[in-house]
Amino acid sequence: MRHGRPPLRSASRTTSPPLDGGEEEPAATSGTLPLPPAGGEVARRDGVGEDAADTRSRRKAGVTKRARQLRQTDNEAEALLWLELKRRRLGGFKFTRQFPIGPFFADFACRERWLVVEVDGSQHIESAHDRRRDEFMRSHGYSVLRFGNVDVLQQRSTVCETILAALEGRIAEDVSAPDLRFIHAPTSISGTDISK
Repeated sequence: MRHGRPPLRSASRTTSPPLDGGEEEPAATSGTLPLPPAGGEVARRDGVGEDAADTRSRRKAGVTKRARQLRQTDNEAEALLWLELKRRRLGGFKFTRQFPIGPFFADFACRERWLVVEVDGSQHIESAHDRRRDEFMRSHGYSVLRFGNVDVLQQRSTVCETILAALEGRIAEDVSAPDLRFIHAPTSISGTDISK
């Protein structure tokens, strides 16, 4: 007795449309599945083959790899804040680290409330690049909350209270202070899906 897939009986064969425009291929009925197309292709539901890598994600190539690299190089302040945000520890809100928004990566993002939290070193004070990032994220519906590394390291509970206030909509206008910057996107907290 041979092991492996049982042979198909010719009486139970039918033909199915070709996947690549070639000849019709026999398709099995009564419980056996057809073999996948050759050449590293994956059959789509519409019958057209495409590369397997194209079906896994809608993200641009390299985005996941870059986000993973950024997560591995978190500074101490980011790592400590992540301990407060992960697993819905802060008010039951879910955060994601190094979340891609257009060409940028948000340190932390709560997609449910359209809030980005950035933790910055001293080189980011009055940075024109960061202001462009903030405006880009605001134009895509995200409010942006920025803290300095020192504040996260020395006043983590105050930082968490401020994040919670932003999540709950208690901060509803732009704020610019030496230890905090909040860029408010008015439609982000309303509960409506602004991406539609």
